[in-house]
Amino acid sequence: MSTEPSSDLELTVTEVDREEFKRLDVFLTAKLPQFSRSTIKRLFESEDISAAIPLSLNKMPPAGTIIEIEVPPPVPTDLVAENIPLEILFEDEHLIIINKPQGLVVHPAPGHYTGTLVNAILYHCPDLKGIGSEKRPGIVHRLDMGTSGIMVVAKEQKTHEALVSLFSIHDIERRYEAIVLGGPRDLNGTITTTMGRHPQNRMKMAANVKNGKRAVTHYSVLERFESYTHMEFKLETGRTHQIRVHASSVMQNPILCDPLYGAGEHNLKKLPEAIRNKLTGFPYQLLHAKLLGFTHPITGAKLHFTTPPPPIFQDVLQSLHGHSL
Repeated sequence: MSTEPSSDLELTVTEVDREEFKRLDVFLTAKLPQFSRSTIKRLFESEDISAAIPLSLNKMPPAGTIIEIEVPPPVPTDLVAENIPLEILFEDEHLIIINKPQGLVVHPAPGHYTGTLVNAILYHCPDLKGIGSEKRPGIVHRLDMGTSGIMVVAKEQKTHEALVSLFSIHDIERRYEAIVLGGPRDLNGTITTTMGRHPQNRMKMAANVKNGKRAVTHYSVLERFESYTHMEFKLETGRTHQIRVHASSVMQNPILCDPLYGAGEHNLKKLPEAIRNKLTGFPYQLLHAKLLGFTHPITGAKLHFTTPPPPIFQDVLQSLHGHSL
């Protein structure tokens, strides 16, 4: 999940294309000369290349197929190591697992070329072997700037490729917790939609848009309050803003303080005054990636980490406990 901008490209397969190309990867490399074949493969494995029908790199899809390519923002080649404090949960020669605070941008992008998690990793990991020909960390998944919680970052190419594969086949456990406005009728359930760029606002994502990618979120109620609910979300897929969109537009229960998908500060009016004053003007959604579990792709060790939400999140919960239903 990420708020960082990306570039959207779209290609439509024609009969002429099918006659000229026998493989999708060759077709994409020819049509997108700015990307190497290995980059095309990486984008495909991370599900950034998609269509309304299943795709295979070794086979051309039918004529008329619209292929969408979501390209991550470019990484400057002159990345600077910066001594930014990090809470490190685990580290070895292959990867590092950190508890990202709210407000820290993951990836350098326009407007955030410094002060990011990537800059911090470069400083804290002098043994970094790098990805491809660059000495940079391998970002496998991203959390929005305002979302706190657990992230894994690869230190070298082999681990990066293996982690990308784990995420692409959903062989990884990710659980989040959030405080939402109102709450669902059922104690648990599953939301299944497609998800893609919002047709009117390119900074937002939307559910059930044309040519969107499959998005599946499992949810459960942890505790109900008078006007709010403490919830857990388990990701089956990992689309940009997935939980935030599913909570706001599908469940109709936006995450508290969400600056992009929330419904404004009037959502705070039923909170105790002391907490309402703390959250007025607070710029980040109360969403925390609390659990990450997977098998280490190199050593085979079972890795499982949990972290509590940040203090402001805990303050809100504590203030609500007297209002439980």
